[in-house]
Formats: sequence, C-alpha cells, structure tokens
Amino acid sequence: MLIVFLSLFIFLGVLFRGIKVVPEQQVWIVQRFGKFTRKLEAGLNWIVPFIDAIANKVFLKEEAIDVPEQTAITQDNVNVILDGIVYVKVSDPVATTYGVKNPIHALTQLVQTTMRSEIGKIPLDKTFEERESLNAKIVDAINEAALTWGVRCIRYEIKDIKMPEDIRKAMELQMTAERQKRARILESEGVRQSHINQSEGMAQARINESAAAQIDRVNRAKGEAEAIIVLSNATAQGIERIAEALGRVGGERAASLQIAEKYIEAFKELAKETNTIILPSNLQNPSSMVVEAMSIYDAMKKKSVPYPIPVEK
Repeated sequence: MLIVFLSLFIFLGVLFRGIKVVPEQQVWIVQRFGKFTRKLEAGLNWIVPFIDAIANKVFLKEEAIDVPEQTAITQDNVNVILDGIVYVKVSDPVATTYGVKNPIHALTQLVQTTMRSEIGKIPLDKTFEERESLNAKIVDAINEAALTWGVRCIRYEIKDIKMPEDIRKAMELQMTAERQKRARILESEGVRQSHINQSEGMAQARINESAAAQIDRVNRAKGEAEAIIVLSNATAQGIERIAEALGRVGGERAASLQIAEKYIEAFKELAKETNTIILPSNLQNPSSMVVEAMSIYDAMKKKSVPYPIPVEK
C-alpha cells in the first residue's frame, strides 16, 4: 500500500512539474538537452519534465532604458554632455535569447555610440534646433544595427544637453545681441513706415489743397463771367433805354442837363483827389460851365455814327 501511495505521489509531482503557466506579455524559451525546441506562449503549457527546461523568460512589454551621460564632440569641436532615454520592445524572443548575451547592455552601448556619431555631424547651434530630427536618426540607426538581436527601438529622446560654462555664456551673449538687433530693426522699420505715412499724408493733403484751389478758381471764374454777362446785359439795356429816351421830345435837353451836372460833379471830385488841379477861367460863372459841357456834348453827337432811333407810334 505504501509503495502505491509513493508511486502516485511521484507521478503527480512529475505531472505538475511539467505544467507551465505563462503570464500575458511573456514568452518562455524551451530547450531540450541544451538545444532550442520551442517557445511557450501565454497560457497553460506542458513540457517534458527532466528533459525540457526553460532557458529564458522574455518580456514583450515596451521598456524604457536610461542612457547614462556621455561626452560628445560637435562638428565645430565643442564638447557637450548629454543623456537620454530609449524605448525598446522585443520583436523576436528567440533572436533576443540567442542573438546577444545581454541585450540591454548591448543596446545601451549602441545608443551611446550612435548618439556620439550623430552629434558629430552637426554644429552646436543646430543641436538644439534639430533635436527631433536627431532623435529620429538615432532610432533608425539603432533599428538597423539591432535587427539581429530581436529588439526594436520605438523612440529615443534626448533628456538634457550640457555644455561648458564659457560656451553657455557666449551663447547667451549671442542671443542677447540677436534680440537687440531684431529690436533695432523693428524700431527702424517703424520709423521708416512712420515717415512714409507722413510723406504720403502730406502729398495727399497738397493734392487735396490744389484740387480745392482749382475748384475755387473755376467757381470764381464762372462767377466773374456770369457777373460780366449780367453787367453787359444791364449796360446794353441801359444804352437801349438811353437811345430810346434821346429819340423822344426833350430827350436831348435832358441829356445836356445831365452832362452838365456830371461835369460839375467831376470838378468837385477832382478837388478831393489831389491838391493840384487845373481850373477853368470861367469858374465863377456856372452857367458858362454848363454851356461848355453842352457844347462838348453837341460836338460828340455830330462825330458819332448815326443809328436808327425807334419812333413811338
């Protein structure tokens, strides 16, 4: 009875020893007598006890690996200290197990070597500007080199870039000078635009003033022309009425009397204009002045061209 119980216990122990439960996101590598046989996926699996053995447990999750600080030389011979972090994932568990002894250590060394190589291709100023492009180039270089390791690089990020203190101060001075330069350029552009606006405003004002002056001159000329036309019409009507009045009975006597009055008024106004005047010899006899004025009118009448006088019916 004891022998049966021991045999059953040994059988159950061997049975349970061959049962393997693989967690999710893991792959177990099975070897038989030191040679790769198969790989166990997630779930319940069975191996031959004392013949098959688990050689390696490979994790399929994405893993973040810190890259230690290292010194690199840029294209313009400046020493910088930089570090980073790389995100990797196992794509082939068999290649990871048998392709490299320590994949994490190998990958870290590869990242550092590739990072130094890529930093040496660009100058210091471009190191900060082309950070994203630099990360992409490092990822491509790692994937190409680690293809036989069964590891795939997802992304790489540079965490920090340190430079010598004198280089840092020089870059700060350069950035300050660049900012001052841009400020002066913007200020000069503002002054230039202000002068342009002022000159354009003055030019437009002159154009408006000249246009207004031209319109004023045109309006004045039109007004003067209309005034001349109105005055000439009034003068013509006055002459026509004078001619009609002269053709009537007693018209000449009235004209002679008016001329005599104008003659006397002219002498009166002449005395107001200047202190030196020429007086006729018969100034004390006003009647003689009237006679003289009427004789002048009669002489002018005889020399004038006759014109038809309308006859009243």
